Amino acid sequence: MEYITHYYKRMKVRNLKITILAVFVSIFFLPSYVAFERTGNNMFTVLLNGTEVGVVASPEDAAQYVKEARRQIASGSDELVLAESDVETVGSEVLWGKVDEREQVISNMAQVLAGSIRKTLNRSYVVKINDLMINLSSKNEVLSVLQAAIDKYDSEKKYTVDLLIDPTRELSVLTTNVISREQVREQVEETVSLNAGIDAEIAEIFETVEPDLEKDFEDYDLGLVSMDFGDTIEVVEAYLSDEELTDLPDAIAQVTKDQEKNGVYEVKAGDTLSGISFETNIPLDRLIEMNDTLDDENSLIRAGDELIITVPEPELTVERQEEMYYEEDYEEEVIYIDNDDWYTTERRTLQEPSAGHRKVVAMVSFENDKQVKKEIIKEEITYQAVAKIVERGTKIPPTYIKPISGGRLSSNFGRRKAPKRGASTYHKGIDWATPTGTAVVASSGGTVAKAGWGSGYGYVVYINHPDGRQTRYGHLSKVLVSAGQTVSQGQRIALSGNTGVSTGPHVHFEILINGSQVNPLKYLN
Repeated sequence: MEYITHYYKRMKVRNLKITILAVFVSIFFLPSYVAFERTGNNMFTVLLNGTEVGVVASPEDAAQYVKEARRQIASGSDELVLAESDVETVGSEVLWGKVDEREQVISNMAQVLAGSIRKTLNRSYVVKINDLMINLSSKNEVLSVLQAAIDKYDSEKKYTVDLLIDPTRELSVLTTNVISREQVREQVEETVSLNAGIDAEIAEIFETVEPDLEKDFEDYDLGLVSMDFGDTIEVVEAYLSDEELTDLPDAIAQVTKDQEKNGVYEVKAGDTLSGISFETNIPLDRLIEMNDTLDDENSLIRAGDELIITVPEPELTVERQEEMYYEEDYEEEVIYIDNDDWYTTERRTLQEPSAGHRKVVAMVSFENDKQVKKEIIKEEITYQAVAKIVERGTKIPPTYIKPISGGRLSSNFGRRKAPKRGASTYHKGIDWATPTGTAVVASSGGTVAKAGWGSGYGYVVYINHPDGRQTRYGHLSKVLVSAGQTVSQGQRIALSGNTGVSTGPHVHFEILINGSQVNPLKYLN
């Protein structure tokens, strides 16, 4: 019995040695285990797009497996497959450990990549018009959008759009070419015709022989003559996902429907803010809000001023020329006869106008629906218009300046309450309060008509001016000029005072036109 027990003990020791040997063999010789080496991380957990997909022996293995997984999901399809592949490896240093089978890791990676696939069924096209960018799935859709913009103004469908390489760009960028369908047909016929060169020479000969006769109205081919786009259009190829593409009807709407855009309105003589509001169909309060130069509906506007207005316009501008026939009443331009003895404020009508009538063929240019130019190419007068003839002055009229320096405006022109006894309730000039002895100057050059004492005015000076106006300066303390004397603008004529009917030291100033006092503040520079 003792011998058997000893035998079994020896068997157990041998079995244990065999087991240990097998473990070491598997560690060092089987491919799924990693041998221990003290060289840092020797086993790596792989995360793809944040998902754990297996354990590998090196980051290089992980990168190679991702490539294989991408090939698997792309195989069997003619489509371009785009998939996010963010690979992360987390290393660790182990005595021994088991890495996952290559095929299993690749399979796990393929499953993760399949969940992040982005596909595009066709090559896509990005259309750029000003700041607008539209993504379309095909070249035909691009042409459909652009053709819709043309067709909006081409009811007879005479013109068509094509795409061609932009020769001014280094990269491959497409641009547009608008051509008449008739030209397209002629180009095709010339291409297939064997006698095209001969026909062209014969036509050229006849053109040189036939005289260039003046056309009659019925000889003109009225209608569209040319069409083109007024904005630069750029078309480039791109690969985009389905959700990034714009539906064709939406794309056409974006390009052709009118959008509110800022425009400029130039004020004409006789314009009013309410009239501009009505003409442009913009509410008056909105018009005032859009323009910093306007405070309210009473704000002053002058001919030539520019106001910002909103204009309904499509995103893509279409330019076109039309040959048009029409009949109209017309007026001749005003004929002016200059008179060097008159001031520019003087004019007289010598002949009243009357309208004429004419038949016209004109070349009219449009931007969208807006007429921008008109050139008459044939005209036939039914009856002649009579021009208005106006005689006008050429001399610059004199200017008027404030007759004192400084001073406080103490009484305005017009009706006033509780004046000093003896004074009128209607003030015929303006007063500036100023200390006695302040220099008073001529408001404008002229001839002194009166200088001395005047009832109510105290010491006073009257000056007649070349434009027929007269100025008066009252309540003076001293007069420095005499009647008949010629004075220049700004020349000292008196000293201020408090003479006549007066409540204190001041200067009273009047301007008279045709013998009647007017508000001087409206005429002073």
